[in-house]
Amino acid sequence: MRSRALVAAPAAALAAALAAALAAAVLGPSQALAQGVVVDQGRFTITSAGRLAGVEEFTIRRAGLGGDAAIFANGTVTLTRDRRQQEIRPLLRATPPDGFTSQYQVQVTGVDALDLRLRRAQRRFVAVLQSELGEEQREFPAETETRVLDLDVAHHYYFLRDLRAGTLAPILEPRLRTHTQLEVGAATEEELRLGQSVVAARRVELTAGDDRRIVWYDRLGRVLRVEIPARGYVAERVDLLR
Repeated sequence: MRSRALVAAPAAALAAALAAALAAAVLGPSQALAQGVVVDQGRFTITSAGRLAGVEEFTIRRAGLGGDAAIFANGTVTLTRDRRQQEIRPLLRATPPDGFTSQYQVQVTGVDALDLRLRRAQRRFVAVLQSELGEEQREFPAETETRVLDLDVAHHYYFLRDLRAGTLAPILEPRLRTHTQLEVGAATEEELRLGQSVVAARRVELTAGDDRRIVWYDRLGRVLRVEIPARGYVAERVDLLR
């Protein structure tokens, strides 16, 4: 590990330029100016141990053509736990149509402040993390099918929506410095209560040993709800109720 002074980007400036900056780096200036096609956009409420903990707002877009085609997912997660505040601003670039991660960056302010940038380099992912402790570099295996599921970011589960039962999905959780494989369970159709409404949903369980996650999707593949029982974490879609 190498340590050096951290120069943090202003949160307001990052909020305005984050998506455009990565798109410009990946697609080139002319394509980055285009907004692309929005494939999903919305808002989750987040509860922790049964108590309201925050909100997540996100947008997922398709941009570019041919070999330059990409999916960009960005959002803002605002959390308050034990009177301690945290804001998470993730931006992910994935390869269509399957949603395999090619680049990722996230800025966390408040509790556990962190700036992380992740890129694929042949057979590995290289991550550079900057925090109050200095700079840290990590490497992770990079199977072709790897997807990022970052901590407390519900919209990332969009990229698992088409996986078949029995699939072992390579998953990278960069802020936790972990790489795992989640096994996809058989999907079941059920009615899901969101607020005062009941909607048709497809329920899928993802497991790795004691790690169990439950995701509900609608018929369009949009994430309706994410539940991680061991952490008491629940993210529930609210914008679709209007």
